[in-house]
Order: sequence, then C-alpha cells, then structure tokens
Amino acid sequence: MIPSQRALFDLPRDRVYLNAAYMGPMPKAAVEAGEASYRAKGQPWRYNVQQDFFDTPDTLRAQAARLFGAPADDIALVPAASYGLATAARNLAPQKRTEILVLDEQFPSHVYVWRKLAKEHGCRVRTVKRSANQSWSEAMLGAIGPATSIVACPQVHWADGGQLDLPAINEAARRQGAALVLDLTQSLGALPFDLKAIQPDFAVAAGYKWLLGPYSLGYLYVADHHQDGEALEENWIVRDRAEDFARLVDYADDYAPGAKRFDMGERSGFQLVPAASAALAQILDWGVDALCGTLKARTAEIAAATAPLGLTDDTPDRAPHYLALTLPAGSPPDLVARLAARDINVSQRGDRLRVTPHLYNDADDIAAFIDGLKAVL
Repeated sequence: MIPSQRALFDLPRDRVYLNAAYMGPMPKAAVEAGEASYRAKGQPWRYNVQQDFFDTPDTLRAQAARLFGAPADDIALVPAASYGLATAARNLAPQKRTEILVLDEQFPSHVYVWRKLAKEHGCRVRTVKRSANQSWSEAMLGAIGPATSIVACPQVHWADGGQLDLPAINEAARRQGAALVLDLTQSLGALPFDLKAIQPDFAVAAGYKWLLGPYSLGYLYVADHHQDGEALEENWIVRDRAEDFARLVDYADDYAPGAKRFDMGERSGFQLVPAASAALAQILDWGVDALCGTLKARTAEIAAATAPLGLTDDTPDRAPHYLALTLPAGSPPDLVARLAARDINVSQRGDRLRVTPHLYNDADDIAAFIDGLKAVL
C-alpha cells in the first residue's frame, strides 16, 4: 500500500477530487516542468537542438514504453487517442463483408474511426452488448468468429469500469486472423499491462487521465509487423538524419527506425513533453503494481461505505482502480452538480456514478464524500 501522496499535488484540503477518469491532476513537479518550458519559449535562444528536439522526447518515449512493457522503438508520440486509432485504421484493410467488433457504449473516438473504415472496405461494425450478469470479456469472446477482421476495444470500459480479459481476447482474435486494436486511456498507468500475453497490433493511451500529464499528448504502441506502415502525416523530424539541421533539404526517403514514423508533427512539444515526462517519472517511481493495489483497496473501501446508501457496485469483473456505482431509484438528476457545490468532484455515466480515486485521496476524502452523498440523495 502506498500512503497518501496528496502533498505532491496542488489539491486544497477541502476539495474532494474523485474524478481521475475524467482528468488526472498533474503533480506539482509536472506543473513546474511545464512552467519552466514556457519560460524557455520566451527566450528561444536557450533551446538546445539535440536536447529539446530529440533527447527529451526520446526520454518520454522510453518512459511510456516501460508502462506498455515494450521497447522504446515501438512507441510513437501522438496528440490524442483518436490520432493513434486513425493510424491503426490507416494500416488495416479488413476484407469485404467482415466485421469490426466494438463494445456497446464504447467511447466515441473508438467507434467513429471504425465506421469510416468499414464504409471504405465494404464491411460492417458490429456492436457487442452484454447482459446484466455477463462480463464484457464473456460478451466479446462470444462475438469473435470467422467473420471477425478487427477487435477494437478498451482494457477498461469507460462507463462502467468493466475490465476485459485481453490475453483471452487476443487468443480468440488470432485464431480468426483478426487484428487487435486497444484504447488504454482508462487503464495505462493505473492497471498493469502484459504486452507479451496481449500482443495487440496497436494500442494507444491519452496522457491526461491516469497518466497525470498535460492535455494533447498521448502514446501509441505499434507492433513490429506494422512499423513499415503508412503514417498519417509526412513531417521532417521522423526522417533519417533529421538531427542535422544544416542538411534538412537533402531530402531523405528513409524514416527513423521503429514506430517513430508515426510520430505527430512538432512531436518535440516543448511546452508539453517536459511536464508529461515528470508525470510519468512519478508513476514509474510509485510502480504500477503497487499503485493498482492501493487503488483497489481504496475503491473497495468506497464501495463498502456507499452500499448502505443504496449505491451498488455491480459491474462484473470491475477493474480494481475504477468504480461505477449504480444509483438508487429516485436519485436527483443533478446529483453531480449538487456534489460539486460541496467541493466533491465525480462523474455520472447513465445511471452510474463514476468514482475514480487516485493516490492523492485519503480517508478524509472518503468521509467527506459519504457525508456529501447523505446530504444530497
């Protein structure tokens, strides 16, 4: 168990922030790194080409790779999960009349891209639903079959917190020759990821939630056999010998090795990369296994404390860091707003109250949350 890390964050004592799945607050060290980078932009002569354009982004790439359990060369720096998913779609060609599988109420960015690809290739998107007592894994495994060309799913469903058995899903997909494309935005950095067992073709995570980083920066894993694929854009910095500014117009046909060809333009992100690197350094220092175990205990504590109030922890195979409580009948429609008025921040998805704590939360936060619920329900 990791003790409360509240001192590392700029959270007032009377603020109960239980909404990491919406947006993770950056640690103070990450904020300071971002502020320092903005000050440097005010004096651009201070930039060092090798360090700021190349070395610092590659440090961030290596940090993200550790969370995926991958070599640094397998990671591309992208501005959003949607960018990474569009990259995956650009490099997959489902056969006509096959199926792309997505989950019911999957996050929109992980649906629209497949609708477009299906239209282009004459196949269809099939939405996989689950029954009340069925896990998402059971539903997806039951849907994978000879017609499946792509399985597109998260590790954790954003609305109810259900965790998918990705090794089993990968095995079923491979038996059918299907590709596996993952959105890890609601899990990477808070839930261990076993790359060797899961073997996705592509996996992406936005960096501003559980990775505690700035908005507009994320990470894309690309399997070896896709690394000679087609990028979304053709920018100069991903080409061979880009470090030599004096010879940039000696145009190079070759790309930098590995997944770097899929990096976004302006990937050096002078105002984003240092902050993101500081955030990932903190997560790696805590360790994802220990972090996940601590959050598992915290969500169990919250679930037990809210049960007498009629909130139900009923998601099959719920992820340990993620709590989506079914609300009792008659709950006020403006429940989230009422809690926010009491300086308590959570989210609501459908009839579920999404409560997602992190290491900055402590027993005082839980007590205040329970008191707030008693007052507004």
